[in-house]
Amino acid sequence: MAINLKVSTVGTRENRLGSITGYEGDLYDIVEQSHCGSLKNKERCFSQSSTCLSSCALGQLSGIRDVAVINHAPAGCTATAPGSVVLNNQLAAKIGVTNDTVFLGTDMNEKDTVFGATDTLREIVLKTYRTYQPKAIFVATSCVTGIIGEDVDSIVEEIKEEIPVPVVAVHCEGFKSRIWASGFDISDHAVLQSIVKPPKEKRDVINFKNFFESERQQITELFEEFDVKVQFLYQNATVEELEHISESLATVCICGTLGTYLGNALEELYGVPYIRTINPLGITGYETWLREIGRVIGKSDKIENYIERERAIYLPQIEELKKELKGLRAVIGMGPGYTYEVSRVLQELGMEVVWAAAWHYDGKYDNEAVPPALDHLKKTSPVNIKLSVADQQNFEVLNILNEYKPDIYFSRHPGTTVWAIKQGVAALYVADEYFIFGYKGTLNFAKSVLDTVRNRSFEKNLAARVKLPYTDWWYKQNNNAFLKESV
Repeated sequence: MAINLKVSTVGTRENRLGSITGYEGDLYDIVEQSHCGSLKNKERCFSQSSTCLSSCALGQLSGIRDVAVINHAPAGCTATAPGSVVLNNQLAAKIGVTNDTVFLGTDMNEKDTVFGATDTLREIVLKTYRTYQPKAIFVATSCVTGIIGEDVDSIVEEIKEEIPVPVVAVHCEGFKSRIWASGFDISDHAVLQSIVKPPKEKRDVINFKNFFESERQQITELFEEFDVKVQFLYQNATVEELEHISESLATVCICGTLGTYLGNALEELYGVPYIRTINPLGITGYETWLREIGRVIGKSDKIENYIERERAIYLPQIEELKKELKGLRAVIGMGPGYTYEVSRVLQELGMEVVWAAAWHYDGKYDNEAVPPALDHLKKTSPVNIKLSVADQQNFEVLNILNEYKPDIYFSRHPGTTVWAIKQGVAALYVADEYFIFGYKGTLNFAKSVLDTVRNRSFEKNLAARVKLPYTDWWYKQNNNAFLKESV
């Protein structure tokens, strides 16, 4: 799909990728419909919760060092700013740097909603630059600015003439997409528009798109073995570093959902190869990912030597744990970049996935292909897994848990994890994106699963003392009965 940086907005995942938030069926069906282009979204007659794409977009941008993020919105829309600032400062301190990024809102009120507030916005942007001297300024829209038609683009174009740093409009109105991951694409589009420069020369660098770089040292040391440096995106990256990501050897990502827009854009616009394998989770994912990187950057021999050495250390230990994990039944509720990857890993460990729920599903990625994780799972899964797409709908997840009564529930979002525990189900919160990364991560993950299913006292005690709002009537319902085809 053509990437157009001349426009200030990027198409939503619903329109660009055929993404959906409502589906119930199975693995074989959803892959078949994805390949033939017949997959359609289903609507719910009731929706319990979701996430705003704005928080995804602005969270990504605020991780860049020494920039300003200005959210042109009512105060409530900027409620995530304090948490983002604290997180960014902690992650910067962890690697011995400072992050002086400013994250603020324009505090739009009722008068602004009626009469507009572009003059106020202009004043705030200029004052922000004079006060903090950021290296770039991201001016974000909101639902309110979108509804009243606030012309943020014109203000940004005027200010560019007065400020000697990149200034760009970030169109992240929350209502524009039900897919919160559209916010990742919006942040990528803003960075590509305003900061990234055309390449002058190739550098021995790998672009690594991740969330919070918890394994920065491990990743750095890994690629040093192959004589390559790593540019992490976007957490703790500088504007100067981002200017040169078009000169890298390749782009890789810890999560396909997170990286599809940036990876494909850098490849299409600047010829930077995007590694499109399954994610580096579990043994198969890690080795597949490494071998493709080796092929692309011409380091296959070194990659194979590394794989042989690490296999000798970790595989015997993992094989021993598989004997104890074999036969455990699991339900998964995560974003699509992890639901199908973790399903594969659990099967590699000998476990049975009785249900996999994804918070949304991309019918394709920006290269027009079905997401590799799902395609690979269909080809390798010993059984046809039951699947649903439920945008963080806890009431549906609890219905599934009640019916299938798994040994363990996995989630990457704490809200659903807590509710599963209240139901008495052992649950593991797979928060860290590197939790199952590589050989060592897979070994530690397997140990964590065993620890979780063996120690059930907390779940049992909590479930015995909590009254859930779900009646027997709900537990007898088929979730699919409440879904209907979109018009």
